[in-house]
Amino acid sequence: MDRLVDLAKVLRSKNSGPFSITLDILFDNYDTYKRVVDSNTITLESISKLYKIRKEEITELVFFDKGLGIKITMNRRISSGTAGDRDVYGAQQHAPLFDILIP
Repeated sequence: MDRLVDLAKVLRSKNSGPFSITLDILFDNYDTYKRVVDSNTITLESISKLYKIRKEEITELVFFDKGLGIKITMNRRISSGTAGDRDVYGAQQHAPLFDILIP
């Protein structure tokens, strides 16, 4: 098994508006991308469990074969820039993805 952080070329998060965050998982070759997709490890269930949110809070889980990437968009618990928001740009939200194990 390998950690996702060791397989992906890019793991990042960013704002996708004031009420949602997008996680991007990008690969530099098709075989690695396909390995991750075929492992069925990145699912609504696994992401909701990892981020401790309901599946309904994940608005997109998209596999881009041509772009060798996976995009996950989820609702923010606190809108960007309001009182209590600790990551205005959503740039620090991808770390939980690092240790996902891929068979």
